[in-house]
Amino acid sequence: MDNKHRRQLAVRAMRGKMWSPGRPSTARREDRVKFWEAIARGLSSEGAAVEAGVSSAVGTRWFRDAGGMSPIMLVPLSGRYLSFAEREEIAILHSQQLGVREIARRVGRAPSTISRELRRNASTRSNELTYRATTAQWHAERRACRPKVSKLAANDRLREYVQDRLAGRIARADGELVSGPDVPFIGRRHGRRADRRWAKSWSPEQISNRLPVDFPDDDTMRISHEAIYQALFVQGRGALKRELVACLRTGRALRVPRARTAGGGKNFVSADVMISERPAEAADRAVPGHWEGDLIIGLESSAIGTLVERTTRFTILLHLPRMDGHGLTPSVKNGPALAGHGAAAVRDAIAAAIETLPEQLRRSLTWDQGAEMAQHAQLRVDTGLAIYFCDPHSPWQRGTNENTNGLLRQYFPKGTDLSRYSRAELDAVALALNTRPRKTLDWKTPAEALNEHLRCA
Repeated sequence: MDNKHRRQLAVRAMRGKMWSPGRPSTARREDRVKFWEAIARGLSSEGAAVEAGVSSAVGTRWFRDAGGMSPIMLVPLSGRYLSFAEREEIAILHSQQLGVREIARRVGRAPSTISRELRRNASTRSNELTYRATTAQWHAERRACRPKVSKLAANDRLREYVQDRLAGRIARADGELVSGPDVPFIGRRHGRRADRRWAKSWSPEQISNRLPVDFPDDDTMRISHEAIYQALFVQGRGALKRELVACLRTGRALRVPRARTAGGGKNFVSADVMISERPAEAADRAVPGHWEGDLIIGLESSAIGTLVERTTRFTILLHLPRMDGHGLTPSVKNGPALAGHGAAAVRDAIAAAIETLPEQLRRSLTWDQGAEMAQHAQLRVDTGLAIYFCDPHSPWQRGTNENTNGLLRQYFPKGTDLSRYSRAELDAVALALNTRPRKTLDWKTPAEALNEHLRCA
């Protein structure tokens, strides 16, 4: 028996028989850290994958398998552990038949570290003790995993309590269960204006804070709301099924990073037209002429435009009739918006309304980042009206308009066809609103407040 064979037997006896867990992963920890750092900055799964140097399919799989939550710490590893770059250098030097001490000297590590690395993380697919950096990194990361059984998986009583409050069936006052609509789980968020599963639907925070009330003397019946969210979003936790996310308020099947929701602006909106650039006089409502606008959407994508003056709450309704061919011809990608509230139609409607106002009432218009305002630059040229946009998902930045839209829903309820109303009927509703006394105006009407400002100008 030669020395090489004896050495192989000695090493194999020391570490025991090692089974092969399968194909080594090609994804390095550094790549996954780059991916999740990009996700935290608001990039999409595909964009984060490109930044991390992996395919978009791999990035999408990482995001979905982790439930949108980073499964690894994003802080740099301690210098105590060998990095992938060091393992690559060790593999090159080892292939050159250098000794352990020489490798340790060149890498800057202790000889015992190099010796242990070559023994523990060598290839296990054959009897050869070939050292490969990718295989060694795979072994090291696999050993570093410390799987811990989640609290919901280990405590059946706690899991049943959480599942009942989250997804339990609702009942009448007499205790008879009510099924509600049958909605299959399709692996993603429920559709817009679609049926949703009926359940008790307590939020994880409500469940977490109710446990001490129901079980004041049982410390085992405690869990944080974050642990419940993780059990829902992260696959393989062995606690709650992913389909129970349909019982959450949002119905999301994945957690969406905050930066992604905050950075979802339209490409036609630049920094110089954001609401932060709007004059201060618009914020304090001291000077009239600053407007807020939006669309009220009805059945089959019918719409009415609304313009509200911030100081006096004076309201103008925009007539947006359907275009010829709506419902008769199939929609064409990048073609005209036959529903009547495309960018060109909204631009013309606003311009027609603004041009009827005196010059001192044409100062600015604030809108949300809807596609109907894609031609805002041309609107500014046509009317001289400065256009500003709210931040994404921030309707409170145009609160006056939101409040007025709520008042208008008394006349135009949700789910009704708004295209059946003529311009004269819209003008009548606007007149009713403008001649209604308002508490914020010391019980004056918006028409009286606007007239008073015009007289004082």
